[in-house]
Amino acid sequence: MPTALIADDEDLQRGELARMLANMWPELEVVASCEDGDAALEAINKFEPDVAFLDIRMPGLSGLDVARASAGKCRVVFTTAYEGHAIEAFKLGAIDYLLKPVTQERLTDCVLRLRQKSAHDKKDQLRAMEALDQRLRAAPDEPRIKWISTTSGNMIKFFPIDEVLFLESDTRYTRVVSASGEGLVRMTLRDLRKGLDPDLFWQISKSAVVCMRAIAVARKDELGNITVELRGHAEQLKVHKPYAWRFRGGIDSGALEKDDLG
Repeated sequence: MPTALIADDEDLQRGELARMLANMWPELEVVASCEDGDAALEAINKFEPDVAFLDIRMPGLSGLDVARASAGKCRVVFTTAYEGHAIEAFKLGAIDYLLKPVTQERLTDCVLRLRQKSAHDKKDQLRAMEALDQRLRAAPDEPRIKWISTTSGNMIKFFPIDEVLFLESDTRYTRVVSASGEGLVRMTLRDLRKGLDPDLFWQISKSAVVCMRAIAVARKDELGNITVELRGHAEQLKVHKPYAWRFRGGIDSGALEKDDLG
């Protein structure tokens, strides 16, 4: 069901527009009726209506200000007694510009335009979803890495993926670390991650991925920074903030056992 917001500082204007819309577009639900621009912007963020009918001159934020602040969140139709803002309104992507008093004929044209736009958008969305589904069906599954061959001095080491504790990368090489040793592989972490199980190997920074089974304890300091301690290895790894969401299931007491990581 399509939804709408009406913003106008005059009660009679809001009520009349709502009445006309109910007659012309019965399935349209008016989710908010606002008398100033600040309330209109708050309601757009809260209800995410499909279309907002905005008076241009309102207390607080103007209708133009509301349209700028909510750009892309909904379609906008301006209702105003002033012709002079039309150019700016359409620059902001307005669907229509209705002069007061709004006539039934003009509102009918506006509603028709909105309904056509909505139908067109739905068709585009369906086409995009179908195309994505076809690409996913056609794309072969990325093979999982079973072992990694690394160099360490003049030796070549082989690490079964089940034994890897973490991987740490610079621009050209990735350090592969297990409980029994480590080595370097000439691959970026980004390329290696394509063959890792994302449910098992967690990215904790741009340059590090850790095996979640190897995590013994995750600790949070007074600033909220998280450090991971590993089983069978003394090194500690820092979790960067964009990746800290994996460890937020209860790290408020200073330490969290791996089995409680959720």
